[in-house]
This record gives sequence, C-alpha cells and structure tokens, in this order.
Amino acid sequence: MSGTPAAARVCVLAAVLGAIWCTLPAYVPGAPVPWGTAALLAALGLACEAAGRRSPPGGPGPVAAGAFLPILLAAAFLLPPEAAALVAASGSPAGRVEQPPYAARRIWRGAPLALTGAAASWPDAAFGGPATLGGGGAAPDFPLALLPACAAAVAFSLVLTALDGLVLAAAERRPVHRSVYKLLPLALGPHLVHALAGLMTAVLWRSPYGPLSALLVLLPVYLSCWVFARYHREQAAHRATIRALVHAVDIKDTYTRGHSERVGRASVLIARELGMDDRRVEGLRFAGILHDIGKLGVPTRVLRKDGPLTPEERRIMELHPEYGHEIVRGIGFLDEARDAILHHHERLDGSGYPYGLSGSRIPEFARVVAVADAFDAMTSTRSYRRARPVPAALAELKRCAGSQFDPRMVGALDRALHRHGWSAADTAVTADEPGEPYVSREPQGPREPQQGPGAPREPYGAVAGGRRDAPPVPRARSAAPLSGPSRDRRR
Repeated sequence: MSGTPAAARVCVLAAVLGAIWCTLPAYVPGAPVPWGTAALLAALGLACEAAGRRSPPGGPGPVAAGAFLPILLAAAFLLPPEAAALVAASGSPAGRVEQPPYAARRIWRGAPLALTGAAASWPDAAFGGPATLGGGGAAPDFPLALLPACAAAVAFSLVLTALDGLVLAAAERRPVHRSVYKLLPLALGPHLVHALAGLMTAVLWRSPYGPLSALLVLLPVYLSCWVFARYHREQAAHRATIRALVHAVDIKDTYTRGHSERVGRASVLIARELGMDDRRVEGLRFAGILHDIGKLGVPTRVLRKDGPLTPEERRIMELHPEYGHEIVRGIGFLDEARDAILHHHERLDGSGYPYGLSGSRIPEFARVVAVADAFDAMTSTRSYRRARPVPAALAELKRCAGSQFDPRMVGALDRALHRHGWSAADTAVTADEPGEPYVSREPQGPREPQQGPGAPREPYGAVAGGRRDAPPVPRARSAAPLSGPSRDRRR
C-alpha cells in the first residue's frame, strides 16, 4: 500500500475496522447465527469469485463481480447482519484484482462488501423479510416479500456507492458528492436485479427442496454475468482497436492531428439529429474516427509535403479511401462504417472519388461523414490558413449542398450545432505548430477564399494541394477509378 495516498489508506483502514465491528456479535457465545447456512453461502461465494479470476479457454476474460452479488444479498435475507458480513468478507478478497496496489484493492474489495452485507440485512429484518420467505411448511409471502428485498437492495447500493465515492475522492481528489452521483445511478438498477435473484435463492433455500435447489437460480445468474462480461470486454476491445488505428494515423500524419476524433463527434451529432438508433450512431462514430485510416498506405513524403501536390501525388492521395477500406475489411463490427471509409470523398453530382458515385448511390454513412469531414476541415486552424468561424463554415456547406454534399445531412448538422454548439475544444489546432483556434459563435457571413478580387467561388476542397494560394491543377484522369476533383490533401 506504499503507493496509495494517505487519505485513501485512512479510508481503507476505517472500512476494515467497521467491517470487523460488524462481525463481532457473531462471536458472542449463544449468538443466533446459523453457521451451517453461513458456511455454505460463504463457500458458494468463494467458488464464484475464484472461478471468475480465470478466463475459460478461448474466452473473453474473467466474469465480473456481479455473479457474487446475488449470494451476498441471499445471505442478507437468510442471516443476521453479523453473519451476512462474514459471508461477504470471506469470499470477496478471492476476486480478481487487475491493477496495483493489489493489497489495498483486495482489502478494499472485502471490507466495503462486508459493511454493505450487514447494511442490507438490517432493513430486511426491520421490514420483516425473514418471515416472508416461508420455510417450515409455510409458503413464501408474495408480493409482500418484495418490499424488504427492495429496501435491502437500496441500502446495499447506497452504502456501497458512498464508500466507493469516498475512497475515489480520497485517492483521486474528486468531490465526494460528484463521485456518488456518478456511481449511484449505475449501481442501483443492477443491485435491484441481483436482489431479486438473491430473494429467489433465499426462498428456494428455505423450501422443502433445500439449499441444492438454490443452484437453479445461481447458475443462470452466473452464466448471464459471464455473457455480460464478455459483451463489455468485446466493446473494450473494439474501442482499443479504434484507438490504436487512429493513433497510428496521427503519428504518420501529424498535420491533421485530432481531426479524426472531431469528425467522429460531428458525425454523431448528425446521426442523432436524423433519429438513427444507438447501434447506427455508434457505427457512424467509428466511421468518422476511421475515415482517414487509409492514409497509412500513403507515402509519408506525400502526407507531410509542404508545397502543393503534383498531379501524380494527388492521384496517390486519392487512393486513401480504398486503402482504408482494405485495412478495415476484416473488422466485422464496423459494418456500415466500411462503406463510409471507402466513399466519404464521393460527391452528390458524381464528380467525387474513388468511384464517381452520385446521389442516393452514395451510402448514407458516407454522406454523413463527408459533411462532418468538410466542416471540421474548415473550422480547424491549419498552417496555411486560420479556422473559419462556425457560421461561415455552415454557409459554405449550404452553398455546396446539392452538388457536393447531401442537403439533408447539411441541414441536420446545422440544427445540431444550433442546439448543442461546437466548443473550442472541438475545433483545436490540427497543424504541427501550436496556435489558438479561431472559432466564433457570433453570426457572420461566409468568408471568401484567399483569391484575387472578383474571382469566382469554388466548392470546398476544389483548390489544388489544399492551399488557397496554389495554382490550379487540371483534374486527373486515368484508367483506374480514381478520377475526381482535387481535394484538400489534409482531409
């Protein structure tokens, strides 16, 4: 515990002393503790925790601690507070601890659960919970048994989140109330569900079939926790995969560092405004974040070139959507995001690349990412120009809607930004040189490109090499499906 802050060590010590104090009445001679029931429940809890420490062959990882909670709550329903605390204290330290300091975390895992086990048993007894469980020839009293069970679950959740919030505040210097407010809504619902499983376990335990029948409840609970843990670990693996890919792009193309994350945020704003379901919103977030992953296949000398691109270099740059599609082809969870990666540079009028798709032939995800990509590029400060104000960028998107961008997506982004705004953190500098982002929430007219007086305005991205002062280069043509207007090479 040498690396643990002093305040956190005090919290751990206080919790241990409190847990010991809760268990002391069990050692008084003649205490009404059903030791046989307590020993069986402690053994079940120990088995669940020990099994959860190891991953099954080919499995996703250990089972979450949720498999242990119905046993703790069943102990609170079947035993007096001091014995319920002993059941929790005997099994919880055997659980998996993944981060140091291991000793402090293992001790902290046992002491608060012992306190919460006792805290859950007190309101259950106060509301007459043991009498509603049946046993001895009497039938369980439903739905009256639900009242003490819910009271026990609420007490369990309140005490556990309060203790966790306190140690987080001590270890990480967070405000206690903020930690508790953050943890309680996440804990209360699952604890109520575990309380119902614990109630069924206690009822079967008291039934003529005995403790063995309680396994009929605990085994499905354990399996459901295994499935739940697998789902969350897969989600964590997905996020880690995305982070690794984006980090690789940022390392290679530091010129647009942070651009991918902001495109992902803008894509989510559009998706939610369009009323997409959560699964598609998450897919669009992945699509926005990974839309430029194909830059890993573009030579670094082209990505980091200071001057305007030659026609040949532009043709190489226009390969990045196809490179990106090849990179993510085997990642199954990306689903529709793969189409967005391949087609986010298509234009509604058919003059985009790589395949010159037009109108509704362009996948919906690609039309969303195209708008989000252009919006972030215009509102980000680059080494060759300052950021456009958000109203000016929106005006440019509206001007190009129908030819370059889908008007429906542009309108959705406009509505979303009016509702949620676009903070300075979202429009950070993406060039190598640090600088202040230039973002204004004040209504302003669109800013003209840096061209000569009276020069006609071009659709966004139609300037060679991404620089406003670079001479125009004729549109590239080749036998491969790479033709299209020249674009901002940094997008």
